[in-house]
Amino acid sequence: MMEDGLTIQEAAECVGLSIDTLRYYERAGLLKGVVRTIGGQRRYDQANLNGIIFVTKMRATGMPIRRIREYFDAEVQPDGTCPERRTIMVEHRQSVIEKIAELNDALGLIEKKIAMFDMNMLGCTPNHTVSQRVLESV
Repeated sequence: MMEDGLTIQEAAECVGLSIDTLRYYERAGLLKGVVRTIGGQRRYDQANLNGIIFVTKMRATGMPIRRIREYFDAEVQPDGTCPERRTIMVEHRQSVIEKIAELNDALGLIEKKIAMFDMNMLGCTPNHTVSQRVLESV
C-alpha cells in the first residue's frame, strides 16, 4: 500500500468490490474516515479496508445496511467496550445460525433429490403415472 493510501480503484480491486459499491457504502455512512487528497480523490488506508471487509461480510450474512450503520454509530465507552455493538453481533449471530439451519435443511433436500435422480427414482421414466411423479417431485 502506498504511504498516502490506496485509490478507490486500488481499494475496490483489493476487496473485490466495484467502485460504485465503495461509493455507495460511503454515502450510506458505512465507511467513515476515508481521507481525500487536495484534488478530492479518496484514499483508503488499512483501517478503511478492514471496515469494507467487515461490511462485506455482514452483508453476505444478510445484515441490513441500516443495522450495520447502527453498529458503526454505537457509542464506544471510555474503557473501549461497546455493549450496543455486542448486542447487535449477538442478535445477528442468532439470525445467521437460523439461516444456516434453513440452508442445511435445503441442502439435505437437494442431496436427497440428487440421490433419487442417480437411482432414477424421480419418475423420469415413462412407466410412472402423473400422480406418482407429483408425489416424488416434492
